[in-house]
Amino acid sequence: MSPALHPDVEALGFLLGTWSGEGAGRYPTIEDFAYTETVTFGHVGKPFLAYGQRTARIPDGFPLHAESGYWRSTGPGRVELVLAHPTGIVEVQEGSLDGPRLELRSTSVSRTASAKEVTAVERSFEVDGDVLRYTVRMAAVGQPLTHHLAAELHRAPPT
Repeated sequence: MSPALHPDVEALGFLLGTWSGEGAGRYPTIEDFAYTETVTFGHVGKPFLAYGQRTARIPDGFPLHAESGYWRSTGPGRVELVLAHPTGIVEVQEGSLDGPRLELRSTSVSRTASAKEVTAVERSFEVDGDVLRYTVRMAAVGQPLTHHLAAELHRAPPT
């Protein structure tokens, strides 16, 4: 039996579960691509949601990206997200929660010496029942903030 959702993250409870679907990516420095994605939001009764994400290339399933982190509510309508990427990048994002819509902007992006330069990231999420749609905008490798990713994911039935 799962622990009760902490009251501090009840406003984020609509994200809980496993979501899967497809998306498309583009950026001025790379070729356009299509991907499958699985995202999981879980909790352990503490004041945060745990987050994990992984993508694979369409059509061959080659692994593309993964990230993991934590979502926190910091007051009515306010959200924080801390993400780690295996490419040596760490993001801190803050933003707003308005019903089933989230708007986040990076307040800090740090990287290891071997990671590509990323200077800003913005994420928009919207949930409509069991459908989650998101977009990601990124400023990296000398490019200004521009569209990078968009996907539509569907919540898996609880097991």
